[in-house]
Amino acid sequence: MASVDYFERKLDDKHRLTIPVELRSEFSSGVVVTRGFGNYLHLYPAEVWNQQVESALGGGILDEKVADLNVKFRLGKTSAELDQKQGRVSIEQHLLEYAAIEREIIAVRAGAYFRLMSPANV
Repeated sequence: MASVDYFERKLDDKHRLTIPVELRSEFSSGVVVTRGFGNYLHLYPAEVWNQQVESALGGGILDEKVADLNVKFRLGKTSAELDQKQGRVSIEQHLLEYAAIEREIIAVRAGAYFRLMSPANV
């Protein structure tokens, strides 16, 4: 199976993003969407979030940078199940506003997750 590193989509009227068929198995454990470091979002497979991000955010309780990242990532975090039949996931309005995403989304693989951006912020 070929790896998908980039895709473009339009959200439907219920703010749902359709994941390409080739990627759906990556998100079978669920989906986590959270704020990114800039005007974009992070889209994680739930398994990646649980195994990699949680452990990274949990360390260094006296490290101010880790604590700041912890707050930033958790403040906007939403979890959802991928609609396996249609391959869609809902993105909450507050996250779309944070990333200035209106209808069109560009998704780029950034290692184990995807960065979701408005075409205006690319």
